[in-house]
Amino acid sequence: MPDEQPIPDQAAEEARVDWLILNLLLEEGTHRPWATAEITREYGHELNAIDAIDRLHGAGLAHKTSDGFVFATRAAVRYHELADQASSPRASPASA
Repeated sequence: MPDEQPIPDQAAEEARVDWLILNLLLEEGTHRPWATAEITREYGHELNAIDAIDRLHGAGLAHKTSDGFVFATRAAVRYHELADQASSPRASPASA
């Protein structure tokens, strides 16, 4: 049923897979379109990877092309840059 909420363990697993796939898309030096088949090979479980791609796309974090390629949106890339800057040792409230 569409109104059913995922059980907590399932939701946590989905979030973990989403995070893994998003990190793959944002990996340093690989800001490029990935074929869906490449992503499923990297992750190892086709259905979970495809579901994660769909969730990321729905959340506005990944673009999907009509020919089966996936890449991070500008918003996802910018968030990743900000998160990296915030976690660097140089980042501190005094320097902001």
